Amino acid sequence: MRVVLKHYRKVLLILSLIGLITHHSKAQVEPDFVVTPIAKNIYSIVSPSFGLPNPENKGWNSNSHFIVTEEGVLLFDTGSSESIGHRIKKAITTITDQPVRWVVNSHSHADHWLGNAAFTDTVIEIITSNQALTTMKQDGQPSLEFYSRVTKGTIGTTQLVYPTHLLDQNKKRNFGGVAIEFIFSNDGHSPGDLLMWLPQQKIIFGGDVLSSDWMPVITGHGNVPNLINTLNHIAELKPAIVLTGHGSATTARSVKRDADLLSSVWNQVKEDYADNKDSDETLLNVKTRLEPIYGSLYKDFAAEIERHVKLMYKLQQ
Repeated sequence: MRVVLKHYRKVLLILSLIGLITHHSKAQVEPDFVVTPIAKNIYSIVSPSFGLPNPENKGWNSNSHFIVTEEGVLLFDTGSSESIGHRIKKAITTITDQPVRWVVNSHSHADHWLGNAAFTDTVIEIITSNQALTTMKQDGQPSLEFYSRVTKGTIGTTQLVYPTHLLDQNKKRNFGGVAIEFIFSNDGHSPGDLLMWLPQQKIIFGGDVLSSDWMPVITGHGNVPNLINTLNHIAELKPAIVLTGHGSATTARSVKRDADLLSSVWNQVKEDYADNKDSDETLLNVKTRLEPIYGSLYKDFAAEIERHVKLMYKLQQ
């Protein structure tokens, strides 16, 4: 039984990483960590690369966002290595002399938290969920070894630094005068996903639960119906600005777009699976029906729709 569970965890890790692969990944030589102003005291550092880490991007394939408060910086996601974390830290200094006091890890996938070690000299809390921490401890070392291998060592040396403050339900907090609400996706993208809602500014920090340029990122250890429910809930909040784990800032329209797309595909897969149809037949049906609507709304619809259908079929089993 232990061997089976161990193998199952490895399969989930591989599926999660495969979920980030896209045919359009762009290699970037010495990518710039540019800070983009979003709103007053709120900033993004957007990676130009999407997909698996590689030697050219040195592992940097996800976004980080931060808020400058009266008492320090709140950083949302730290990148996929200690060296990337240090470059994020340096980029923050172009905006403020305030140190990073709080870090939020949106979820357990390596590209969003392996940079934690860069901030241990100033941070007082690293925040995530109980479920995310459990997965981090299971997958952290294998993920680090994988990232080092696929980048040919260009990520450098990384110390695994785990979150220190855990949440197990939606919670309101104040960080240096900024009101924050933490929202759980109920494992929509991965176990224990956390989103961060700023009700006064109407800005949502979504990690990989929210998307803009790319198709929604579903994984083998996520819960698609709960992801759909979360997206609909976020859309009802009517955020003015949506900050994602990959890609550019967007609006509530993208959140509703993703909810509608996933609902259409999931319902079709459920119906066809119950009727003993195979995934290829469903894929043809879905592409014919949905590509005219959604094909131009995502950069990767043609490449990703097949993965979505086949993964959803596996999740029915």
